[in-house]
Amino acid sequence: MREITLRVSRYDPAEDAEPHFEEYTVRVNEGARVLHALHAVHDDHDPTLAYRYCCGSGQCGSCAVQVDGTPVLACMEEARDGMTVEPLDLPVLKDLTVDMGPVIAKIARICPAPDAGLPTKEEIEAIKPLRDCIECLCCVSACPALQVTEFAGPTVLRQEMRLALDPRDSGDRIGDAIEKGLFYCTTCKRCLEVCPKEIDVPGKAIEKLRELANRRGLTLPRHQEVAKLVQETGRSVERTVPTFLEQVPEVIEPDGPVRGEVGFFVGCMFNGRVPQTALDAMEVMKRNGIRVIVPHDQVCCGSPLIRTGQTSNVSDLKQKNIKAFADRGIETVMTICAGCGATLKNDYETPFAVKDVTEVLTEYGIEPPAKLDITATYHDPCHLLRGQGISEEPRALLREAVGEFVEMPSQCCGAGGGVRSGVPEEAKALGAKRDAAVKATGADVVVTVCPFCEFHIADCTDVPVKNLVTVLLEGYRKKDAEQKDSA
Repeated sequence: MREITLRVSRYDPAEDAEPHFEEYTVRVNEGARVLHALHAVHDDHDPTLAYRYCCGSGQCGSCAVQVDGTPVLACMEEARDGMTVEPLDLPVLKDLTVDMGPVIAKIARICPAPDAGLPTKEEIEAIKPLRDCIECLCCVSACPALQVTEFAGPTVLRQEMRLALDPRDSGDRIGDAIEKGLFYCTTCKRCLEVCPKEIDVPGKAIEKLRELANRRGLTLPRHQEVAKLVQETGRSVERTVPTFLEQVPEVIEPDGPVRGEVGFFVGCMFNGRVPQTALDAMEVMKRNGIRVIVPHDQVCCGSPLIRTGQTSNVSDLKQKNIKAFADRGIETVMTICAGCGATLKNDYETPFAVKDVTEVLTEYGIEPPAKLDITATYHDPCHLLRGQGISEEPRALLREAVGEFVEMPSQCCGAGGGVRSGVPEEAKALGAKRDAAVKATGADVVVTVCPFCEFHIADCTDVPVKNLVTVLLEGYRKKDAEQKDSA
């Protein structure tokens, strides 16, 4: 047995003006789950504590709560000393019980098709990744789009795709999905991160539904414009300044001895919209002894098309990009765009390794820059944090370059999944939430590793937004100036 202390949210709408926390100390067995701790509170302290549970084995979904801000199943999450237990981000009925009815009511039921046969083996295999949902609504509680729109939520759209794949269903699943907010999903993968059954709703449902919508000519007009631009130019953004590829040679040698070599996938934003950041990255690589090979025949990675369901041209883009790097014998391809990196890692099958710039710099180790006299916070790009599983590397590098680093809660900024272009009012609302979070840190600058996040957050806050490589370069320039002055 061990003793733990936990804070539990208490709220009775019939008596309380607002929720409040109460602290309890309970004795539980080693390895006890959160549900066991709640049982101990109920049995030993307050039998009026309201919470749901049923199977106790992660199969019914009824005991979902938030622990330290993250939705979990109480029966599966290990209890820990000092934890805070709250209800899901849904209307509270009492204490930890929430009103799930409105969301459950939106989950489609099968419309039997007359004379339909049984699904084929291939159809069953396609359905399998989507049928394990236990309707715990952890994903709904965590979804950023639901905070600012009338989006029906991940589990509702998951069911639309599950039925769209089933030959026994006769419903118009694409029309239903669009009505329920198909294009509101930012594909941030927060739902996958918290899902007890690890259902990839963005990849297996949202993007596939968008693909079906595209076949019916229902893609949003702005998204169609992006696809046309890629088809005509090989790039998803228009050229506004001399591009990065126009400004650099194919091989960029380091300033000193060669410590390593990478190929560089520049991406559309860094090539045509904000090339200076890519140039800054090259200076950082040169400073740290890394030769960079830049194939000039590379094109858009296809991410904007995949996320919006416009996949007819993606295979051609993949072949061109793989050939551009493979033909030069490149073994490691570096990205400085979170979206490009996630796409190359997750949607391609490459004969080379793909690594984010923060992975490359961490593996080789960097020359310590001078610390800038600023306080910085860090915004996690969704396609870096959840798309590539990278969190600590950029933070460690940033700590080396700034006087003070302060954390900021991770949340989607609203730029991804085609939302910034297709549903700008949603992107703006999520950007406003990022602005509030930034202001709460008191930081002088927001640092990130994604051009879309950088571009969008800069539109939504008056706090300067910079890419990590630019901050590192500023640290090196400060170091050089200090050494020059001392000499």
